Amino acid sequence: MQIHHLVNTFGQDLLRRYGEKIHKLTLHGSFTCPNRDGTLGKGGCTFCNVASFADESSQQLSIQEQLAARKDEIARARKYLSYFQAYTSTYAEVSYLKSMYEEALQVANIVGLCVGTRPDCVPDAVFDLLAGYQQQGYEVWLELGLQSANPATLKRINRGHDYQAYETATLKARERGLKVCTHLIIGLPGEDKQDCLNTLNQVVQTGTDGIKLHPLHVVAGSTMAKAWQAGRLVTLTQESYAEIAAEMIRHTPADVVYHRVTATARRPTLLAPEWCERRWGVMLDIYRLLEKNGAQGSALGHPFHFPG
Repeated sequence: MQIHHLVNTFGQDLLRRYGEKIHKLTLHGSFTCPNRDGTLGKGGCTFCNVASFADESSQQLSIQEQLAARKDEIARARKYLSYFQAYTSTYAEVSYLKSMYEEALQVANIVGLCVGTRPDCVPDAVFDLLAGYQQQGYEVWLELGLQSANPATLKRINRGHDYQAYETATLKARERGLKVCTHLIIGLPGEDKQDCLNTLNQVVQTGTDGIKLHPLHVVAGSTMAKAWQAGRLVTLTQESYAEIAAEMIRHTPADVVYHRVTATARRPTLLAPEWCERRWGVMLDIYRLLEKNGAQGSALGHPFHFPG
């Protein structure tokens, strides 16, 4: 399976531009979130339990210790991106962010930063800070968690911001030359394939540079877990997820980079759906649908062509 022949993937995009494989190293910056600490709300988004994608024990380590630990685990690349993933990685004083980011950049063979955050938590000073690193020659991606452009959905999942907050953050980033990767969830309560395509169309029109697709995970400790345990929430099948993801990819311009087309979670944190434990099955389903129906951008009449 060569999905990068049909999708403009982040790994291949980096390989083309750097001439070698670049690997992301996930970091935990001990950040919190305004939707959890009471600034906007308590409990966070209804789907959220950060332990489903981040190692909470890593909070006890410094950034350089975390990087050293990850690099010991990874032998397939010689250069890396530092990925601040957990919670809201711009939600702190700028002086603290500066020290955190620069501690990561000081490690040998780090070529840049990926910073995950909420669109309503990036003040101008943080945009300027990140733009400064890009001007120094670092690869910098601002990863904005949007999940859906549907206002009813954003309210239903207790997101705490609207689409305008995402639009404002994206435009401010692009004014400074910063690349934006937009996180979207497939399978949110009340949404179908058309809702997902509508969200995709809006973020493309706003001007995103990259996209990450995630299937909805029901994870222990989340508000959604209670609904699922009570039988009030139905999750997507692997086949349904693959169908929606493939259609979104087909409706995405070929120059937009897909950082991820699916995601996994681990038990015992993961409650449902079971197929989210395994990555390659759904990847193969998406690949087969794209091979049959057309590559990224084909629904727009401008399909992606793998260079070389």
